[in-house]
Amino acid sequence: MPIYEYVAEDPARKSCPKCRDGFETMQHLTDPRLEKCPDCGAPVVRAISAPALGRSMSSLDDRARAAGFTKLKRLGKGEYEKQY
Repeated sequence: MPIYEYVAEDPARKSCPKCRDGFETMQHLTDPRLEKCPDCGAPVVRAISAPALGRSMSSLDDRARAAGFTKLKRLGKGEYEKQY
């Protein structure tokens, strides 16, 4: 289920701190967009947010090791050392 971010349509108008600062909510792809803040009822719009793409390098190394890959470190021209 994706997480959507919403913010107040017009923060200068009546809005609570939740929608003025923005809030996140989990919704199914088929659910309609929220039109009002669940707390105060002020009009809200969906904000564009960056997806979480990367993972930490240690997680990448662990997954590669679990898949049976070998990591090599370059020592010099044509020389490599096996790290795991």
